[in-house]
Amino acid sequence: MNTDILVVAGYFTLMIFISVAFKKMASKSASDYFRGGGRMLWWMVGATVFMTQFSAWTFTGAAGKAFSDGFAVTFVFLGNIFAYIASYWWFSYRFRQMRVDTPTEAVERRFGKTNEQFFTWAIIPLSVLNGGVWLNGLAIFVGAVFGYDMTTTIWVTGISVLLISMISGAWGVVASDFVQTLVVAVISVACAIVALVAVGGPSQIIEQFPSDFIMGPDMNYGVLLVGSFLFFLVKQLQSINNMQESYRFLNAKDSNNARKAALLAMTLMVFGALIWFVPPWAMAIMAPDAAAAHAELGNKANDAVYLVFAERYMPLGTVGLLVAGLFAATMSSMDSALCRNAGIFVRSFWAPIACRNKPMSEAKTLRVSQFVTLVNGILVILIAQLFAQLKGLSLFELMMRVATLLQSPILVPLFFGMFVRKTPKWAAWSTVCFGMLVSWLIMSVFTAQWWASLFNVTLTKRELSELTTTITVAAHLFLTGGFFCATTLFYRPQQFSQQERQRADDFFVDVETPVIADDQQDSFDRMQRNKLGHITLMMGTGLMLMVLLPNPLWGRVLFAICAGSVLLIGYLLKRSAGSAEKSRAVATPEVA
Repeated sequence: MNTDILVVAGYFTLMIFISVAFKKMASKSASDYFRGGGRMLWWMVGATVFMTQFSAWTFTGAAGKAFSDGFAVTFVFLGNIFAYIASYWWFSYRFRQMRVDTPTEAVERRFGKTNEQFFTWAIIPLSVLNGGVWLNGLAIFVGAVFGYDMTTTIWVTGISVLLISMISGAWGVVASDFVQTLVVAVISVACAIVALVAVGGPSQIIEQFPSDFIMGPDMNYGVLLVGSFLFFLVKQLQSINNMQESYRFLNAKDSNNARKAALLAMTLMVFGALIWFVPPWAMAIMAPDAAAAHAELGNKANDAVYLVFAERYMPLGTVGLLVAGLFAATMSSMDSALCRNAGIFVRSFWAPIACRNKPMSEAKTLRVSQFVTLVNGILVILIAQLFAQLKGLSLFELMMRVATLLQSPILVPLFFGMFVRKTPKWAAWSTVCFGMLVSWLIMSVFTAQWWASLFNVTLTKRELSELTTTITVAAHLFLTGGFFCATTLFYRPQQFSQQERQRADDFFVDVETPVIADDQQDSFDRMQRNKLGHITLMMGTGLMLMVLLPNPLWGRVLFAICAGSVLLIGYLLKRSAGSAEKSRAVATPEVA
């Protein structure tokens, strides 16, 4: 336990160092705080794009689903892969070409000021709800490790994430995401290798899984799984490629780097989807009673199966590293959302409405942004406490309910609006209202039970859960999406002023016009490589110290290989920064 605490403490020391190292870069302007001034390299942006789809929920709720249901949990992540392919092909660079600092500024350019205000007050509460789910997942795991009650765990972990998020804005967020990606990769690969060796290889997982590995238990109708898979592809396509989530690509230095970032995220997700769930799949065979190890979690005991694996099969210190990885995953999701919310609130409400008669200075804008981040963080903590009381709902189900019932209506117009152009003024906000009605009908009237009774079939609890998700996604695709597309029938050019038509036309012209980095970008590129190289070397050194822990030889070798991989990446980054500096010196010799 003391070793694990030391590992977590070392991780937080590194995160604070990152925040301090990039603090100056976020203090120059509000644009720097919100999106790093749009000057980040593809590998930094790609890491944050990947990590924002990866929270503690992956190691808790999704791992619990993998432990009980087998391969079906990967459908969500296969949907992510499909979405990133679409992002590389069409969306990512167009998001960067919107030429805005915040998502709601893009909404204003596309749909007008009324819709900007509507989505400002729709996106922020939804982000708080999602943040509550992420923090709740982290608290489940940390509480089980260190034995703290849920309330204490939520407040301690929530405040830790919040403080780090406030210090350095987008630069610190994205830099820490890159380092956190390395932490997650190290943990995931190491755990997967040990799990495969312990269980006897991939074939043993498929052959000896307690139930059918593909179908899972309590699944009599394979068509439900097919429906879940197909509609998860659609759901994740919209969830990742919409104006609300565009803030990740707004950080990129140019259009080409935005595309490369999407490609990197897709590559990482391909490997991640195959690696993350090997330990819980193996545990279903080696320790089918693993959930009983943390019975204090009640209905969410399955969500701690990854922890049980680390406790029983991994070398000393891995639990602390795993907790650090969970902090990393949650931090990347929360701090990105908190930074985005601050930008949305300040740029779309506070500056144009609350302070329209007295323009704010950059310094005051930064102070207000940090205060908004603080308020949002506290709200997330309170929501996480509320979710902790929902004992009858697993973390996986909670995540799916929030995402499909609440998020889908908001994302539909922000997705379709990128390519369905001729819509009336009321198209976006009315689509969300109609979508909320659709969600209510699915929850209250046309439920999974209703559909089952319609066809006179009896479904298990799991089948009802899968059918609920499929129905919800399908309804929003065909009904809510159809509603938005149908509004084009009511489009009349004369409904808009000349200024409004010009604004929308300019938006779509910009979306199709590449962004090219300016002449000052080289210095920012060298800075990113140099600072991240230095920080990565620090993390690699910390991992190498874990070789000294009293573990068997194989455990020490495992830590040495992980540390060596991270040190190599740090060395390559530092070398790249030095090479760029020498090339610049040769290209621009000193004039006598």
